[in-house]
Parts: sequence; C-alpha cells; structure tokens
Amino acid sequence: MAEDNTELAREQYQAGQAAFERGEYRRSVEFLEKAVNLAGQNSTLGGESQIWLVTAYQANGQQTEAIALCEQLQNHPNLKTRKEGSRLLYILKAPELKRREEWMTKIPDLSGVADAEEPNKAMSAYPAPTARPARPQPQAELEPIDLSQVDTKDNGFIWVALGVIGLILGGLVWLSQH
Repeated sequence: MAEDNTELAREQYQAGQAAFERGEYRRSVEFLEKAVNLAGQNSTLGGESQIWLVTAYQANGQQTEAIALCEQLQNHPNLKTRKEGSRLLYILKAPELKRREEWMTKIPDLSGVADAEEPNKAMSAYPAPTARPARPQPQAELEPIDLSQVDTKDNGFIWVALGVIGLILGGLVWLSQH
C-alpha cells in the first residue's frame, strides 16, 4: 500500500513539474500538494515536491505560502532539502529592487491577434513565399602562382629571433645558478 502511494506521489510530482514548465502554476500547485500528501512531508520525495511547491507558490503569486513552506523546510530531515529551503527563503525574503519605468520593456497583449489574423491570411497583399531552387555558386579558381616572381630572399628575422631566444635562455640559466 505504501509502495502504491509512493508511485502515485511520483506521478503527481512529475505532473506538477510538467505543469510548472508549461506555465500552469495553479495546476502545478495542485499536483505538488497532492504529491507531498501522498509521499509524506519528511520523505525525500516529499522534500523535493515541497521545493518545487515553493517555486510554484511563488510563480502563482502565493508569496506568503512560499515563505511559510521554506521556513518549514529548514527543519526537514534531508540535508539537501534543508539547504535548498534555506537558499529559497533567502531569495524570497530579499528586498525587491526599484526599477525605473524606462528600464522596463512593455510587452503588448497579443492574445486577440492570433484569432483576428486567421480570416485575413487569405486576403494578404503579399503572396505566400515559395521555395526557390538554390542557384549554384560559381567555384572560384585559384590562379597558379609563378614562384619566380615571388621574393624569397631571407630577411634574417629568423636568425634575430633565435638569437633573442638564446639570450633569454642563457640569462635564465645564469640567474638560476646565482
């Protein structure tokens, strides 16, 4: 019977995570609360469910519930859950930063646009884009280089560079002996 509850709790936990990731925070809270009740608050799965429940509460606008749950998690038997609860409590109790209005980007509500666009798609002034076959790119041919025209005279740089390297190495050896 306890094994059935654990499996059901795991299913509720996974459903809560999935709902949270889809932005369905209220449903996520419901699933995660069921998972905690089925798994037990002091179990490892119950602790993980409660951590997710804190974030779901916060995302759902239930700040006081999130803080209260974090305070409870500081006494959880699982060390990892206690640490995570303390970390989340620190974040939740942090003062909110003041932001100027001009720093914020306003996102318009486009929920009605998708519905209004459907009938107008056929009436568009622009034709639907069609796939064009790719034009073959001309291959650039490299002209052969006449080596008799290239200046291959040694400018002595390599010998100067080798001399400088030799001096540096000699100086390092001399310094390491004194």
